[in-house]
Amino acid sequence: MKVTSYYPVIMTDDVAATAAFYSTHFGFEALFTADWYVHLQSKSDEHVTLAVLDGQHSTVPAVSRGTVSGLLLNFEVEDVDAVHDRLRTAGLPIVKELCDEDFGQRHFITTDPNGVLIDIIKPIPPSEAYAAQYAQSALPV
Repeated sequence: MKVTSYYPVIMTDDVAATAAFYSTHFGFEALFTADWYVHLQSKSDEHVTLAVLDGQHSTVPAVSRGTVSGLLLNFEVEDVDAVHDRLRTAGLPIVKELCDEDFGQRHFITTDPNGVLIDIIKPIPPSEAYAAQYAQSALPV
């Protein structure tokens, strides 16, 4: 199988508000907009996309309809401290404070209006113990 695209789809009760949240706080713009679905693309990288779907829409099998749960989105950024300050100032909840992790991340976690966790990450060098667990090509700089 050759995958040509991959993106998460957030099922929600409020498509417009969720799309607006990601546009306002994370720099996405709508490529397709309907009342039941919005396809978003990052303004800074065309390969970074995200969709928002009405969780009750007929395209979702009846047994699976509802809203998102158990989802964590990771956004790797160049300046995690600046994003942290901007989102805190904007009033977003910070549910995990900014910190450095031995496994190779400086990060913090916020949430979207649906309760989706959003982990904002800057890769950093891992501790020696964790560095041994990385494939050589995957080691953060």
